[in-house]
Amino acid sequence: MTPAALADLVRSSAVQVLAARGIDDAVLPEQVTIERPRNPDHGDYATNLALQVAKKAGLKPRDFAEALAEAVSADDGVASAEVAGPGFLNFRLAAAAQGDIVRQVLDAGAAYGRGDALTGTRINLEFVSANPTGPIHLGGTRWAAVGDALGRVLAAQGAEVTREYYFNDAGAQIDRFVRSLVAAAKGEPAPEDGYAGGYINDIAAEVIKAEPSALSLPEAERHETFRRIGINLMFSEIKQSLHDFGTDFDVYFHENSLHESGAVDAAVQQLKDSGNLYFDEGAWWLKSSEYGDDKDRVVIKQDGNPAYIAGDLAYFKDKRNRGFDLCIYMLGADHHGYTARLKAAAAAFGDDPGTVEVLIGQMVNLVSDGKPVRMSKRAGTVITMEDLVEAVGVDPARYELIRYSVDSTLDVDLDLLRKHSNDNPVYYVQYAHSRIRSIERAAGDLGLKSDVDVDFGLLTSSAEGDLIRTIGEFPETVRRAADMREPHRIARYLEELAGAFHKSYNSSRVLPMGDEEATPLTYSRLAMYQAARQVLANGLTLLGVTAPERM
Repeated sequence: MTPAALADLVRSSAVQVLAARGIDDAVLPEQVTIERPRNPDHGDYATNLALQVAKKAGLKPRDFAEALAEAVSADDGVASAEVAGPGFLNFRLAAAAQGDIVRQVLDAGAAYGRGDALTGTRINLEFVSANPTGPIHLGGTRWAAVGDALGRVLAAQGAEVTREYYFNDAGAQIDRFVRSLVAAAKGEPAPEDGYAGGYINDIAAEVIKAEPSALSLPEAERHETFRRIGINLMFSEIKQSLHDFGTDFDVYFHENSLHESGAVDAAVQQLKDSGNLYFDEGAWWLKSSEYGDDKDRVVIKQDGNPAYIAGDLAYFKDKRNRGFDLCIYMLGADHHGYTARLKAAAAAFGDDPGTVEVLIGQMVNLVSDGKPVRMSKRAGTVITMEDLVEAVGVDPARYELIRYSVDSTLDVDLDLLRKHSNDNPVYYVQYAHSRIRSIERAAGDLGLKSDVDVDFGLLTSSAEGDLIRTIGEFPETVRRAADMREPHRIARYLEELAGAFHKSYNSSRVLPMGDEEATPLTYSRLAMYQAARQVLANGLTLLGVTAPERM
């Protein structure tokens, strides 16, 4: 019996209790909350449902809880249901019912933990979207890991997810990038507002290699040549870095296409026609303050050129026209104002602001020997994705960037991530997986069959119960991670599961030794560990981290 199954049982029992008293079950929440008690002595699971609804139902909490305990206890899967305090309800599950979680995992395999809460929902997930003017820095690297994991988690709940990279190939930053390349090709210092670093020299050299006469071209042609070749080279490098990091995109959307196709002009005209753009002081302004923004925003500047938000407006319209029900934007720490701005843009188009979600990620710092690491070997000014991967590897980098809430600034300890010990969180989880695979190989060497009927009622120790209950919480963990847009919940869960496995394994022997024969308990424990390994693999897959066979 999983926590979700117990929640359904408690709710259906509550409906019966209320019906017997002539009370409308509308007082019940749609979903009953089932939690693990902090003190294991209190039981396997607990609920505060009686405290939640007793007043609405006109009942005393303890009276309702006692009636509910009696009704739930009638189920064969519940060993006991006891009332505690003012109306809490503690449950102990029958060993066989609890152990059936193992059977569910083995039957479902790689599908265990998946759900259908988002089935039918088309989601556009835009993340990283770093300017094509340099290698991806640590902030973008964090989004590459978290965004990819979030896409996997949302898909695991049935959503149709399109991972999208917004390629900012229009605007002033591109001009600065091109001028920096030209200066490097000439052997001159970078412009004051330009870009520096070894990568600029590398790309400039590649442009000259592709077009040896580039520097002798008229200024406009020279600028276009360096722009065309230089951006393609930089963006190809960005895409390769992301791929090597385990992050690939379904769509690479070019900002410049919005201007060239007339989409920006069309979006601006629509807002003019609706009266949501007004002319003042020589510029066109969006009435964004009427839709929750802190102020109105300039869309067309006094010189007649579109402001950056003009592209945002057209881009949102394009996403909705492509049929996406939800547009999630994952932006950097310097984009806090964009939440209200993008929602206001949706409302100004007459759309539902709820179709827009903005996630803001905080900064990442590297620390080694207790001191900040500040200089990149190649970029010169910022630490890049390549620097981090070179220092610790893909799996440790991804896992560390995912395992913390993006709301908090993150200090990445390079020394810790290099360790092959249980102090390193990703190693701790991966080692649990590989250790179970080692047990399975040893069982095979002993000739133990895998198709034996298993009695899960034999798994009665406290450590075994804790491991099975932790296994059973995986589907709810995935659901909540998707609902809250927080894939770090899965990383923390995996660490808890790995700990429960190590504790169980260290407390009881699994395989027979010497002339001993395998017992029914042997097979029960092997099945339990196989289920734990499957869940570890499923969870690591959702994070885009490997589940090694050996370590």
